[in-house]
Amino acid sequence: MKSQGNFFRLGILVFLMPFLLWMLLLFIIPHVELLILSFLGHRTGTLTLANYTKFFTQELYRNTFLRTAIFSIIATVITLIVSFPIAFFVTKFVGVSKRAGLLLIIIMPFWISELIRAFAWMTLLRETGTISYLLQLSGLTSQNVEMLYNDAAIMVGLVYASMLFMIVPIASTISTLDDSIIEAAFDLGGSFFSIMREIIIPYAAPGIATGCIVVFMINLGNLITVTLLGGKDSLWFTEQIYNQFILRFNWNQGSAFGFLLLILSTLIVWIGLKLTGQELSKVLK
Repeated sequence: MKSQGNFFRLGILVFLMPFLLWMLLLFIIPHVELLILSFLGHRTGTLTLANYTKFFTQELYRNTFLRTAIFSIIATVITLIVSFPIAFFVTKFVGVSKRAGLLLIIIMPFWISELIRAFAWMTLLRETGTISYLLQLSGLTSQNVEMLYNDAAIMVGLVYASMLFMIVPIASTISTLDDSIIEAAFDLGGSFFSIMREIIIPYAAPGIATGCIVVFMINLGNLITVTLLGGKDSLWFTEQIYNQFILRFNWNQGSAFGFLLLILSTLIVWIGLKLTGQELSKVLK
């Protein structure tokens, strides 16, 4: 029996080894190294808090993070408003035979890389792009209309890039809601909006919370979509991190900004869960 137990534990260890190596080599060790770098001076190599205090003492970095957080929250709310009806329609209005095909249509654009999708939006929104051409063709304008490099373009790109990550958890939650409960509510005289408010939305709350957390984190850490659609003046915090690492070769400052982004974003998520009364353990189920 003892040898069988040892063999079983050895089998579990061998089975988990690829995952453990993946986490150790590509996640734990790089993050530990970056954490150490964040506490070292760029030129001196001595222990210092200057890389962190720079964020709080310079208005540019504080304002950039505040703008990034606010825009990420707004984009998350818009994504929820757009995605919830889609998730509800797919799970409750579409038959089982057609549901897979509709989900496939929703998922297919995300088989393409984020870079290609961002360039596709640039093709649509640029001054000589498709939308500008259609506006001129319809007579609504007589000249080219530039719709890139502004906050609205950033918002469109962020919502589109993260919709799938909102639809899937909400749809997964709503799909477990028994249709007979909704039918009973209608039989008892409930209106569509009252049933939505009293039954469906509370039931879908864990999926909504999961989607909001994932989408918020994606938006907060987005670089490609924001840079391409917003231009060089988009003022996104991930651009500040990119500039420190790539343009200024200041890995110490970039590491500090990266961990500050992680800490502050986690704090925002925690506050959001407290305000909505959701528990992280239920959200992660």
